[in-house]
Amino acid sequence: MQAASGQGRHPHGETPDAQQEFRKLRGLPPGRERERLRGDLVGAWLPMAHRIASRFRDRGENMDDLRQVAAMGLVKAVDRYDPERGKAFETYAVPTVTGELKRHFRDHTWDVHVPRRVQDLRNRVRVARRELAQAEGGPQAPTCADIAAATGLSEQDVLLGMEALGSYSALSLDAQPAGTEGGMTLSERLGTWDSALDIAVDREAVKPGLRKLAERERLILYLRFFRDLPQRSIAERLGISQMHVSRLLRQSCERLRADALQEAA
Repeated sequence: MQAASGQGRHPHGETPDAQQEFRKLRGLPPGRERERLRGDLVGAWLPMAHRIASRFRDRGENMDDLRQVAAMGLVKAVDRYDPERGKAFETYAVPTVTGELKRHFRDHTWDVHVPRRVQDLRNRVRVARRELAQAEGGPQAPTCADIAAATGLSEQDVLLGMEALGSYSALSLDAQPAGTEGGMTLSERLGTWDSALDIAVDREAVKPGLRKLAERERLILYLRFFRDLPQRSIAERLGISQMHVSRLLRQSCERLRADALQEAA
């Protein structure tokens, strides 16, 4: 076949001119011959797909993965291309493969889920900020207004895009914050839930009732619920029976509950 023999090369020297093969592919019914020709066309144009994938190599993805995604885009281009429309295959295939790679980055490489519109804003802001910073005589640190003027976006959309710049990748909780060495990791800087918050409202609610109790009842409540002493130890400390301590605790709690409900009403 012409594609397999290396003749009839495309003017760029890397991809074959295979209009005849594509016309033949369109006319073949499903079967072994069609699959063979389809595979030959994909293999012949694979260098072009790999070349497109290499444009995305600085975005943190494995190059083999990018080539695989580009190959998937190429297969879609081969299956969908219609040579009768008069457009060269490369003209059709390049945006198809590029679009497949961009979708891969948009849908699979963001650590934080971001709506598609915000992803697009992020890309426009990123490109504009880089171009402004590299332009001769331009600002080294473009402002929000500079980026808005260069992109035609509103300043609000620019701010949204700039916020999304930090959503593309995430730091491990075991990482140290930027600019620190030998310090605490991010996980060690995270706060924890204070269980005392669960009873803060209850404590405030019973304060007026506590003031109305006799000194002995307040002491019993303190020893039982703040010092966590058992009733037997409280009884020995006060010189009364354990049953008496139990009765005083029950009566004091009932009074506090009634006073709190009355205050709430």
